[in-house]
Amino acid sequence: MSENIQITGTRADAAFFRIAELSEFDPAAVLDVLQGRVLGIVFRRVIDSDVLTEFTRRFWDSEALERRGEDAPSFYLGTYQWNKTLDAYLDDCAAVAKQVEQYVEADRSPWRWFRDHLAKELADNGASLRVARSGDREACAALMRAWDAEGEFSLAPHEDTSQCADPRQAGFEVQDVLDHEVCAVNMCLENGNGGRLVMWNVRPDLETRQRLGIVHTGSPYPAAALQEHEEIRVDIQAGDVYVFNGGYVHAVDANHGRRTTLSFLAGFKDDQTVVTWT
Repeated sequence: MSENIQITGTRADAAFFRIAELSEFDPAAVLDVLQGRVLGIVFRRVIDSDVLTEFTRRFWDSEALERRGEDAPSFYLGTYQWNKTLDAYLDDCAAVAKQVEQYVEADRSPWRWFRDHLAKELADNGASLRVARSGDREACAALMRAWDAEGEFSLAPHEDTSQCADPRQAGFEVQDVLDHEVCAVNMCLENGNGGRLVMWNVRPDLETRQRLGIVHTGSPYPAAALQEHEEIRVDIQAGDVYVFNGGYVHAVDANHGRRTTLSFLAGFKDDQTVVTWT
């Protein structure tokens, strides 16, 4: 039974385990997360309302919109790395590249705005930003999605590092990010009631993942077993941009109405290069 499972691993101190908040976008604060100095950052209402309206409409009107099933119920545009072979993921990336490019490269794209600012900050620090590769093939630029699972969580508790170690994806340079920090970047386009970001102060160890049978998926972690760990719940509003360390267990709690985000994963693959993928 899940209530008898103990989730063990690394716990962070109070100086690290916090979500900072800013009212203006500051890419230097994103670097604090990417370089492991703080758990996360939320930039409050930094995307203009007319941009939110336009890109939300583009998402729901897209002919490329797909439905994801029981593992993580949602509508999405783009594709995801989770629990796939490398060839399957990269084939999916190629199949949706045109539709994703039309979205992220559109006029006033929040994706382009975020990346331009982060790329400049990285360049000032002697580093660069690009989409992850395997040989001459590229990862998907972004994933737009609306979580809608029923119950306590609209997205179940999970972490993002286990999937990056999947041996079926050997040769994918995101596996180099495991020597650094795997971070999630999310831009909230719309949110009804609820849909808070939930984070627990535990970075699960291999023994925990083996007991749960999620060594290379990192999902799901039973909520009952997480109760002994400190948690943070953060209200997320339309226009917020939030970045956090995906190695710690996190979830999206129940929401009523649409909760749509523009997202990707990011991390240093070496001291001079940040790569992104979905």
